[in-house]
Amino acid sequence: MLARECKKELTEHIIPFWNSLEDTDNGGFYGYVGNDLTLDKNAPKGVILHSRILWFYSNCYLVLKDQNCLKKAKHAYEFLSKYCVDKENGGVYWMMNADGTVNDSMKHTYCQAFFIYAMSSYYDASKDKAALELALDVFATVEEKCRDDVAYLEAFSKDWNLIPNDALSENGLMADKTMNTTLHVMEAYTELYRVSGDKRVLKALRFTLEITLDKIYDKNGGKLFVFFDKNLNEIGDIYSYGHDIEATWLIDRACDVIGDEHLSKRCAEMNKVIVKNIADRALSNGRLNNEVEHGVVNTWHIWWVQAEGVVGFCNAYQRYGDARYLEISRTLWNYIKDKMIDKRPGGEWHSQLDDNDQPADFKPVVDPWKCPYHNGRMCLEIISRM
Repeated sequence: MLARECKKELTEHIIPFWNSLEDTDNGGFYGYVGNDLTLDKNAPKGVILHSRILWFYSNCYLVLKDQNCLKKAKHAYEFLSKYCVDKENGGVYWMMNADGTVNDSMKHTYCQAFFIYAMSSYYDASKDKAALELALDVFATVEEKCRDDVAYLEAFSKDWNLIPNDALSENGLMADKTMNTTLHVMEAYTELYRVSGDKRVLKALRFTLEITLDKIYDKNGGKLFVFFDKNLNEIGDIYSYGHDIEATWLIDRACDVIGDEHLSKRCAEMNKVIVKNIADRALSNGRLNNEVEHGVVNTWHIWWVQAEGVVGFCNAYQRYGDARYLEISRTLWNYIKDKMIDKRPGGEWHSQLDDNDQPADFKPVVDPWKCPYHNGRMCLEIISRM
């Protein structure tokens, strides 16, 4: 039933919604839909948003074999490859204007990672070798420009000089390095290695997992640290429930692709603890809270956190056989179905709900961060797994 319902949500709701945002005049997809469902055709177009759209349609084609999804993927690919790549300095920009000109030329490691992730999947779907070449080119740029002896630095100018990491720092902190970026570099390298078999990518992928095991994992707290200085010393005091549950299944996926029994065992031991702690600490009335900062629980219920919870707990059930985790996955899906999915004509999913399950009217339906990656991927994962 869960797989059937997720397929229905994907094919009858999420895909049609994003289809309607295709910009046939300027390329790519429109970058902003307000909370009142008003479309802004002149809004800037996020490169992360477009990478995630490309990943989404590529994987919809791979799972559903729907040729129209492949066509939409190609449309996103053409925008990204034509406008978003800095052919002089390497890497991809942060933000484009509606017409494809550069809006923000920042180079961010997180953004590079999603471009690699998307191009890898598009190559898998289309067999277009140019996409794989782009992914490998940006991979090489990340390894040359963004990585130091410790981990990955994050925010750079157009010509790769370090700048403050405003984009991924929050809660009043300015972090040099983040768990979030490391996680998504790992995610991107997993896909790139899977489709390319490139040993350079394998080496870098292992590096991301070693960082996670040795530095990012808080062994005493049974969770992942979030923000760091340049030497990967923790700063702040934040526990991100959504990132933790997402990390568990992405790390498992990376280990499956690598195929190293010893590394897989180490990661599984970590993930078992993280999953159990999320199940024990983060659930509230059938939904996942957002995070904890300095001991204070943030009770906003975020769309992507719920979606990653469905996948993460389903994965945990499949790995460990604990029926409790399958029940949590189903409970979260029921919450999404009842509350998170926007029932208005022309809506998709609400961005976040308060403790009374009321939508936040200040959050848009589409923006540079609100995309089909988490909820679309949830549906695709559940269809494939069940």
